[in-house]
Amino acid sequence: MKGKLLFIALAAFSVSATETNAPHWSYDGDAAPQNWSKLSPDFHLCEQGKAQSPIDIKEALQVHPRPLKLSYKLPPVSVINNGHSVQVNVQQGDFATLDGDKFVLQQFHFHSPSENTLNGKSFPMEAHFVHMDADGEVAVIAVMFETGKANPQLEKIWQQMPEKAGDSVTLKEKVSLEGLLPKNLTHYRFSGSLTTPPCTEGVRWLVVKQPQTLSEAQLEKFRHAMHHANNRPVQGLHGRVVVDE
Repeated sequence: MKGKLLFIALAAFSVSATETNAPHWSYDGDAAPQNWSKLSPDFHLCEQGKAQSPIDIKEALQVHPRPLKLSYKLPPVSVINNGHSVQVNVQQGDFATLDGDKFVLQQFHFHSPSENTLNGKSFPMEAHFVHMDADGEVAVIAVMFETGKANPQLEKIWQQMPEKAGDSVTLKEKVSLEGLLPKNLTHYRFSGSLTTPPCTEGVRWLVVKQPQTLSEAQLEKFRHAMHHANNRPVQGLHGRVVVDE
């Protein structure tokens, strides 16, 4: 059942709230994160959940390294401004291997500023690569971005980034997903939730330590398309352990 709920919640994130009957939520005003739980009984975990994301990663338990294995070979197909983020839709086939299970990449999207923080440090942008296994379990690989050198693969997406919420376009240039990730995939791992309503828990989070870069111009273009910050504030750990892999 948990997998089915995650699947429904993940599907809901792929379209704008105006296209569904779901309650409108936002990052500012009366529908901002602190009020999400008041918008619908279905959003109760946004306030009552004890394993919510994002978090501030301060201390991590050192464990035997488990290398993150990714197979990202297929170019993404389209980009949509869903009103909450800029989301890139992919072909089914790319995957991550976690705990011996295959998690297929569903989509990836961006938040600015970052949602997770490291030792209290916020990053200008964070990418979330959202995966799902055959049972509907969700795993998110998060990659931080600092301002610096422009990212060529990101630029191919940004050139066609829709300015208007709800608009979607087919990507004309072939984007290499490997160019959006650092070569060093050592990461922090913890159990958390979706960072958007209904804030469903049971999500495996992997936050890559090494950040990528994007230019100031690339960052500004994203922020202009969003019109406001699109990050949920960090949530309490409530006894959860973060492991360093």
